[in-house]
Amino acid sequence: MDFRAVSIVRDQARDRGDSPALVAGDRTLTYADLHERSSRLAQALRAHGVGPCSRVCYVGKNHPEFAEVMFAAAKLGAVCAPVNWRLTPEEIGAVIADALAPVTVAGPEFAAIAGDLPGTVVITGEPYEELLVGTVADDPGYVGEADDVVLQLYTSGTTGVPKGVQLSNANLALLSDLTAQWRLDPSSVSLVAMPVFHIGGSGWMLAGLATGARGVLVADPDPAGLVELIERERVTNGFLVPAILQFMCAVPGAAERDYSALRAIMYGASPITTDVLKQVLATFRAPLFQLYGMTETCGAITQLDPDDHDPDGPRAHLMRSAGRPYPWVELKIVDPATGEELPPGESGEVWARTPQNTSGYWNRPAESAELLPGDGWVRSGDAGHLDAEGFLFITDRIKDMIVTGGENVYPIEVENVLAGHPAIADVAVIGVPDETWGETIAAIVVRRPGEATSAEEIIVWAKERLAGFKRPRRVDFTDALPRNPSGKILKKELRRPYWAGRDRHVG
Repeated sequence: MDFRAVSIVRDQARDRGDSPALVAGDRTLTYADLHERSSRLAQALRAHGVGPCSRVCYVGKNHPEFAEVMFAAAKLGAVCAPVNWRLTPEEIGAVIADALAPVTVAGPEFAAIAGDLPGTVVITGEPYEELLVGTVADDPGYVGEADDVVLQLYTSGTTGVPKGVQLSNANLALLSDLTAQWRLDPSSVSLVAMPVFHIGGSGWMLAGLATGARGVLVADPDPAGLVELIERERVTNGFLVPAILQFMCAVPGAAERDYSALRAIMYGASPITTDVLKQVLATFRAPLFQLYGMTETCGAITQLDPDDHDPDGPRAHLMRSAGRPYPWVELKIVDPATGEELPPGESGEVWARTPQNTSGYWNRPAESAELLPGDGWVRSGDAGHLDAEGFLFITDRIKDMIVTGGENVYPIEVENVLAGHPAIADVAVIGVPDETWGETIAAIVVRRPGEATSAEEIIVWAKERLAGFKRPRRVDFTDALPRNPSGKILKKELRRPYWAGRDRHVG
């Protein structure tokens, strides 16, 4: 498909200029507004030295200004590089410096640190509006090529400055191809609740805009607010992470709301248990699509369809899978030690080959070479296997695997079992030091409100349901598990106190 991200705003402004493009609280931007304002911003950016291949950073929550930056940059042949606003000021500055961005657009909450950030910083609100008013609404007219990078998303990064994943028009084109499957069209009301510095936020927003849908932006998502918003705005489609869905199901009265407008709930970006899936199906009574992928594959590369979300059917086991790859995606399972491809049923590292794959990390040749082993493949870092029908089952992150007494244990297997305990609201399983076995299994548990179950009770309960070497040997309790913006549990943070002062590297 000959797709250009910049064509989204031009085409929609031409075809449905008066239709709402983005809604944020009491503010609505039509497609014509978005086109005009992004053209004004493009002229202002050009006056500040932005040109083809320049990076323009955005530091802020889910507001219409992100879309304006995205399309303004594209109209100049530049690249939009959103920054995780949850980072420290020093980390934000380091990302902007890594991007070599001459201009950054930032939310008003960052006004106090604007002087400490590299380049020119424009704060949204009055300064930003004055900038737009002072320019002409002439579209610079850049069209570009399929291989032009248009979006640079920074990975969370475990050490040093996060890495910028370069995504091109060609990568994003496949997202546009999937909109019909995801039941998006001009009548859709699309919920954009994931942060725009994540592919589940920016990619999902672009997919909706590409169809002429109305995007409802959520700057500060909270479970109760999302439940109310979906009903009030008659939301038809949305992408959410499992943790948020789980918390939404726990909102009092959530199951009694009117969700009749919902056509599809997409979920992904972190593991989900069968019990949570059953709760989501019972609460929202809407078709579910599981999407598996990563930033480096421009989002989804496999999909579990609604028909395969049948907890009581003969193929209920498929709810534990990530679905099957799209027709343009090749998957293989590779032995991490030998690099050899493994047969169906055997676990190894998941590799993907697809036109969605990034060309590499921005200015990181060594890390890019590690990510891209050659011949078009991307290494996922995930452990999993394919079954005989081509369904992908993700076991865990390879780095999270626990080796206890010579046995390999993937935490997600244990977590799925423990999540079925009636007193457990949330759980993470990690490896902790053991003088005899090297590592032993620990469960970090969040109890449901009002529950007082003990560690001993949970261990006994698990003993009846897990093989001996997979059972947790200790259970510790906490009020909440640390998560990144994608909803993934930060197991490095959980492991750190247990391994303090030891030689093992906590990955």
